[in-house]
Amino acid sequence: MTTDVVLLSLEAWDDHWRRNQYLVTELLRADPRARVLFVEPPADPVHEARRGFRPRSGRGLQRLADRLWRYEPTKLLPRRVDRRTDERLATHTARAAHRLGMHAPVLWVNDPAGAAVVAATGWPALYDVTDDWLVAERTDDELQRLRRDEEYLLAHCREVVVCSPGLARSKAGRAPVTLISNGVDVERYRRPAPRPSDLPVAPTALYLGTVHRDRFDVDLLRATAHAVAGTGRVVVVGPVLDLTPTQVRGLRASGVLLLGRRPWHAVPGYLQHAGVLLVPHLVNDFTESLDPIKAYEYRAVGRPVVATPVAGFRDARDTRDTAVTVVDGARFPEAVRRALADRAGGLDAPAELPADVPTWAGQARLMAAVLTRVRRPATTPR
Repeated sequence: MTTDVVLLSLEAWDDHWRRNQYLVTELLRADPRARVLFVEPPADPVHEARRGFRPRSGRGLQRLADRLWRYEPTKLLPRRVDRRTDERLATHTARAAHRLGMHAPVLWVNDPAGAAVVAATGWPALYDVTDDWLVAERTDDELQRLRRDEEYLLAHCREVVVCSPGLARSKAGRAPVTLISNGVDVERYRRPAPRPSDLPVAPTALYLGTVHRDRFDVDLLRATAHAVAGTGRVVVVGPVLDLTPTQVRGLRASGVLLLGRRPWHAVPGYLQHAGVLLVPHLVNDFTESLDPIKAYEYRAVGRPVVATPVAGFRDARDTRDTAVTVVDGARFPEAVRRALADRAGGLDAPAELPADVPTWAGQARLMAAVLTRVRRPATTPR
């Protein structure tokens, strides 16, 4: 029997790979019968027009690879105008699956708005929680909707998967909870890569990841850039989201080089050739729920790391992982400056790879086991 999966993702399938892309790729590689429909967040032309961008409709159903499709619907109106927006999107998603002959797939719900698809289809589902949006800074209307959707998912999904111990504690409920952390393709990150041509000549203190107001400490990075001036340069590799134009200008005025997103296959080169890797994250309830992928990618390349005491890095103080320095925000800029100064003569050899770094192939096997359990008929009516 073909293993059909419909994944309702929080992010699009693009060149900036995240957890979903890695897990899906490994699942398809391991199971020649599997087929996946990757459902992206809907295009929102009204929202784009309000932000001053050119509005566009969703791309619809597209084939990405053998046994892999993506579907980008269109959100025609804001939820406050059309209260049935999520129901309409759920109907369109079900139709896209049916076009592929997926009549009884497993639903893999990463986006809480996918509660509408669970309700509309009755397909067996798992809820994959990668961020605790209930403790993020959102409007009252958004939080009310998120809370309603999550309560439905926790009550109606057959299993719950979480990526961090913090989420395992906060999402425990009726459904079994399985902890499946993020991982890394160790061989690809360990294999020497050429130095990217757009990295500065000066020693670099580099942050890899999305600059997002829920987790990224903009003021701390500005202070760090000022502290390392004359010693090196702070570089950010990744998309910049949700910052105001004033914040972006402030980062650049402080000497921060914003390179923007880079394709997933180019990332190891940036990490390997950095003098020190940065984690200038806010310490709050939201970041406590995270399992940063960069925690595994940073460890795989073996470069020195300076981090605030956040989940994924904080425990390094209690282990033998001497490549990681964990300090509070007040001491962070100076710790970065010292780390760069220590390497002014060139890059040192990468640190020894810890034996416990999880791989995406291994994590995909754990997810496949959950999908198999979800697919089995329920033993008792819900």
